[in-house]
Amino acid sequence: MSRIFRCPPQKEPSLSARSACRQHQHSRLPRLRSRMKLPLLALLVLVLALSGCSSGAGSSDAQGRTVIRWWDTMTSEATQGALRQIIADYESAHPDVKIERTYVSFADMKNKLLLGSAGSTMPDIVWMDSPDHQSFAAAGILADITDEVQAWGEADEYFEGPWSSTVYEGRNYGVPIGSNNLALYYNKDMLNEAGIEPPKTWDELYAAAEKLSKPGVYGFAMTAVKTEEGTFQFLPLLYQSGSDLTNFDNPDTVRALTLIDELVANGYMSKEIMNQKQSDTVIQFSTGKVAMMMNGTWQIPLLRKEAKVNWDVVQLPADKQSATVLGGENWAITDASKHKDIAFDIIKFASEPEQSKKFLQAAGRLPSREDYLQDPFWQDDPQLKIFADNMSVARARAYGPNYPKMSEAIQLMTQEVIIDMKTPEEAVKDAAAKIEQEL
Repeated sequence: MSRIFRCPPQKEPSLSARSACRQHQHSRLPRLRSRMKLPLLALLVLVLALSGCSSGAGSSDAQGRTVIRWWDTMTSEATQGALRQIIADYESAHPDVKIERTYVSFADMKNKLLLGSAGSTMPDIVWMDSPDHQSFAAAGILADITDEVQAWGEADEYFEGPWSSTVYEGRNYGVPIGSNNLALYYNKDMLNEAGIEPPKTWDELYAAAEKLSKPGVYGFAMTAVKTEEGTFQFLPLLYQSGSDLTNFDNPDTVRALTLIDELVANGYMSKEIMNQKQSDTVIQFSTGKVAMMMNGTWQIPLLRKEAKVNWDVVQLPADKQSATVLGGENWAITDASKHKDIAFDIIKFASEPEQSKKFLQAAGRLPSREDYLQDPFWQDDPQLKIFADNMSVARARAYGPNYPKMSEAIQLMTQEVIIDMKTPEEAVKDAAAKIEQEL
């Protein structure tokens, strides 16, 4: 294996020492030019302006039942089965309501909502990826349900992180469905053979990745794709370093990016992480091609069913502090809906313990509510409990309606460093300038 790291020999060199050394090893190649893209908020406003007076959601069927259109992004048979049961149970209790569920791919949901807002195909109920929620609320796509939520009286049961993603300018535009976060999966047999324990710090992670790497096996894997997944997996490192999007241009951010840079440069992590999604990473891990990976709660059901390796999971290694990133989806009602009262009643029904827990268990997700998370299903399972305990240090991507542009800056920054177009210092400074504009 070719080694790029050539600092003076020392016992277990620290990340900061490696960072200082690497500053002189990067060639200053031409910078990538990113295309100018219309911010999501501006695009939403433009679409709304072009739409005029669209007819909005809401209709009746031949039996005179009120039809409620529901869009979600769930794909697995288990999750879809759980949703069909929720719908059937609600319709049984409310025979005057018909719920028309439509699957929309995760990649298409934003565009479908934009196009729908310009016509008459908007749903009443829609599932929002939590980091997108504030953007669509700011553009007027989502209904303000602050009064309904206050009358419901359940808001205080939710973790602050998930709930914050549904709030824009002090008003509420949704209800969290379920949450997930990231932890460290590891191949138990590989670590045992190497005589090492699951890493608890960045330096231990780096040392373990080095020792576990061999022909055909990378010591560590994450994703750095140029989508929200790439940002989602960089943010835990950013938070662990002590940095944040609100103060991005600092040495802590550089150290977080340098960790990725060093792992790739020395062959302990594949450069192909630029093209590998989280779903690709778990396949490599489950077949023994990766010894450790950063991945999410939702992978547990898949690994228990299909993994060909002996695996376990622990909290992500810490730097200055322990931290992970919060993911998940939220319920929302579109402003075009003509039946907001029924739509909110459906959301309340689906959020009841019996309905909510069945879906979350099938989906490999965590409750966004503290009271539900105390269920033995999540507390008595040692692997699920890792993610349950993570909720106390999981941070939401609630940075306002311009977050998608900030995320793009992080994605480009990470890829520029991986392909040696920029040093970590250069890439962080350039990304910070873009992020500050959006903040």
